[in-house]
Amino acid sequence: MLFTSAMASIQRRSFLGAGLGLAGGLAAGSPAAFAASASTPLDFSTARDNVYGFVKSYTSLSEKPVFGAFEGVQYAVIGKERARPLFRFAGFGHLQGRINADGTADIRSKEVGLFLDLKSGEVIDTWENPWTGETVKVLPFYNEASNGHIPLEMPTFAMGTKKESTLMNEADAKQNASGAAPFIIPWRRIGDQYLFEWDYAHEYTNPVTPEGWPKASTGPRINPSEHFVFYVPAAALEDRAVLNPPLYSGFMRQGPWWPWMLMGQSGVDGVLLGRMHSHRITGGLDEINPAVLARVRRDRPDLLEPPNSWTPAPIKDTWSYYASHVPPETPGYVITKG
Repeated sequence: MLFTSAMASIQRRSFLGAGLGLAGGLAAGSPAAFAASASTPLDFSTARDNVYGFVKSYTSLSEKPVFGAFEGVQYAVIGKERARPLFRFAGFGHLQGRINADGTADIRSKEVGLFLDLKSGEVIDTWENPWTGETVKVLPFYNEASNGHIPLEMPTFAMGTKKESTLMNEADAKQNASGAAPFIIPWRRIGDQYLFEWDYAHEYTNPVTPEGWPKASTGPRINPSEHFVFYVPAAALEDRAVLNPPLYSGFMRQGPWWPWMLMGQSGVDGVLLGRMHSHRITGGLDEINPAVLARVRRDRPDLLEPPNSWTPAPIKDTWSYYASHVPPETPGYVITKG
């Protein structure tokens, strides 16, 4: 959902190779392992170096997890009306990656996403819905664990209760006759920077069902997507001794109304469009939005602690998160699995 929006899209396809040692007794992902091959140039025609470059850029290969922060504005787009700004959206992720002996990688993270007032920049707990006139309760997004595995093939993610699959980076993935695609992403060298893109476009059964949450649900199907452009210094990416390069990105997300907006019976058919930026934190926590940081220190200080487990933890999408945290509106409604 968030900066880790990008990270959050790295759902696991499998979790093979986790914890494997490298030759000479080095732990997978250890700095010594990378220093030993620091002079080996990157070859972006291979899946191994694409996985390495992606994970190193996107998370960090250092021994300690790092923070990444994001912030932007979300707009309502309805028919042919002009896009209307609604609220700010900001948060952070606590990220770490490791490369396994077989060239695959593991990622672990925590993440936070909060909604802020457009004018004051303060975190909002309630929101005045301009279409329904209702004051609704805002649901913050707190994810204690988003752990996944990056294979040498482009991941296919299973979303929603029926686990409907989406191929990541579909526009650029080069699938073979069996439908598999190697993990090759479109790196571009521009001056002293590498640029690369990362996308996902889902369509799946809405966990917030119209039967269980008639006011919160926008219908039986949802189609969120996110689209990222990343920039990382070329010298840092190409030097295998550098484990934590700077990273900056811009991204756009679109999707149905958030369930907490209670737009299911509004009769307003539109989408939320967000434009945001994100960055690797290279200084201190003051690089996180101050209102977000203050709220997390007050309510969820545990999310400022680094992740400490590599155990697979399926990523919560926004709608599954809502369905697991907000009781059904319909009395006696039974949530079905699978």
